[in-house]
Amino acid sequence: MRKLKNNELGRISVEEFKAQKKTPIIVVLDNIRSVNNIGAVFRTSDAFLIEKIYLCGICATPPNKEIHKTALGSTESVAWEYIADTLTLIEKLKKDNVKVLAIEQAENSTKLDVFFPDKSEKYAIVLGNEVKGVQQDVVNASDVCIEIPQLGTKHSLNISVTAGVVLWDLFQKMR
Repeated sequence: MRKLKNNELGRISVEEFKAQKKTPIIVVLDNIRSVNNIGAVFRTSDAFLIEKIYLCGICATPPNKEIHKTALGSTESVAWEYIADTLTLIEKLKKDNVKVLAIEQAENSTKLDVFFPDKSEKYAIVLGNEVKGVQQDVVNASDVCIEIPQLGTKHSLNISVTAGVVLWDLFQKMR
């Protein structure tokens, strides 16, 4: 088995990416402090043709040298917007008939492995601050809380890892 070279990967251009039919998922980053996490979420969103990323609260925004290190140019392909207040955004998304999924450990949360999205719906996943998680008022306003089942001692994943797990799961269930 031979590793593929970069020119054998079938990469599309930024223009081709923008013209592609997107996965009906929006990513909302709720007060993410790490620019490396933000960049990694951009890169993962590019991989799964995610519709848009909203950067909220204290999130840094492109152009940013540190975001670029992990995003590797995906800030140019994936649509994004800065919105100061996460809750205001969530209320607007819900008015636009977007189903809001807070990715959080909460009472009565739904485990990711048993959550099956309706392919006719558009979803927004909300990923929270590295220490405090998704704000409680945002959890309260969400349609569902989704939790990644974890069996170890920590029950805590980095938000960029969480984004990868959740986006891959939803992407493969919706495609």
